[in-house]
Amino acid sequence: MFERVIKTVVRRQGLRYALSLAALACYAMPAWAQQGLVATGGFVGRAVGGISIDADGVLANAQPDNLNKLRALRVRALAEVPGDLHAATEMRKVSLRGLMAAIDDCRQNHRPLPDDVKYLAGLQRIRYVFLYPERNDIVLVGFGEGWKVGEAGAIVGATTGRPVLLLDDLVVALRSAMQAAQGGISCSIDPTADGLRRYQEMMKHQDTIGDPETTLQGIEQSLGPQMISITGVPATSHFARVLVAADYRMKRLAMNFDPAPIAGLPSYLQMMRPGGRGPRSAMPRWWLATNYDPLLTDDEGLAWELRGPGVKAMTEEDFLLANGDRVHSGKASPLAQKWANNMTAKYDELSQRDPIFGELRNCMDLAVIAALVFKENLPVKASCDVSPLIGENGPPVDAFVVPKQVDTQASFVKKGDNWIISASGGVLIHSWGVADRKDRTDTLAPLRNKAQPPASDKAVAAQSTTWWWN
Repeated sequence: MFERVIKTVVRRQGLRYALSLAALACYAMPAWAQQGLVATGGFVGRAVGGISIDADGVLANAQPDNLNKLRALRVRALAEVPGDLHAATEMRKVSLRGLMAAIDDCRQNHRPLPDDVKYLAGLQRIRYVFLYPERNDIVLVGFGEGWKVGEAGAIVGATTGRPVLLLDDLVVALRSAMQAAQGGISCSIDPTADGLRRYQEMMKHQDTIGDPETTLQGIEQSLGPQMISITGVPATSHFARVLVAADYRMKRLAMNFDPAPIAGLPSYLQMMRPGGRGPRSAMPRWWLATNYDPLLTDDEGLAWELRGPGVKAMTEEDFLLANGDRVHSGKASPLAQKWANNMTAKYDELSQRDPIFGELRNCMDLAVIAALVFKENLPVKASCDVSPLIGENGPPVDAFVVPKQVDTQASFVKKGDNWIISASGGVLIHSWGVADRKDRTDTLAPLRNKAQPPASDKAVAAQSTTWWWN
């Protein structure tokens, strides 16, 4: 399911070379570009997490110049943040009923969605879900503030640098919730079976490293393109692009293609000791998975709290057989586990400096919320019809070129007297598994009462189109 890691250690000529199979993700045109708010140029809207995809679905690393131009265009397109949304608050509230009314108002008056709607009033994480049946409403609550265009071109919090939640991802999560119940949401980048067999055949005759560049080219040609698979959400969605981009960035950090933007996160290759040995067929692999504590809820099921860091790095060691087949061991090598643990410990700090990891956590939050909505039948409990968001006539979501494959790219790093070939990656979101685990508490009911919209007359409040408040 996950992108497999091919690791081969061969003792030859007093050298150890680490050869990493790099891959990945996607470019496309976002809605604001399609609406003619910015110029074209072939690169507009293509970058997510610093990666790109061409019209044929082939993935590559985005060029820095294109990223800089994209950021400049997004800065010009971004509207002024409304005054009341500037201030940071731990308890920004977003009403689903009010949000749907705001979207419908734009549709009825043929206006594009404003930034505050597209960016969900600057929410950066969702901590609480409160139901108000008397107001026919479901309210999402969490940290929020004003927003800006970050260095990488993502829309991020004005002070935190963490990416904001997107309406687009919320809609996709809700529309995909029932599909996600069948097996989760995942992405994977895998060598083909034929490529693995060709690689194994090549390695039978590879007695020495020889000329490194020639060897690298031979490895790339034998493995050929790696295939990308996405399950649980539409492969054309921004949500899917985030999965693939985060997978890609984790790979580049693990295999020393890119330096970590924070201290204390060495690559897997840097952690390897010179002269260390490993079995010829060992294949360590990593993936990013959901990491939540049991949800908290009150006795009536009208208040819910998401807890935990949200994301963790997982690892397991596979083995590559002579015929190219892969076998899961169910175990992790100590060094690969150490790297995964460090990635998990540093994830929050990393998400501030590399927004794609924050975007992935946002998508995980939204997937869990969507699973909760349908598993616990929250629209019925709250008397809040969410069909305007999930139905055929709901808000359109951006559609992008589907990431299909990536050419294998090899690189090497000298490590003692062996050389290693490796690839890693994957994302798995078990949203319904998170929603299955819950504990009861009496601390949420007072918070829910306090979080109600600021209106003294409940009858007026029930008809209000206010869709966010602090």
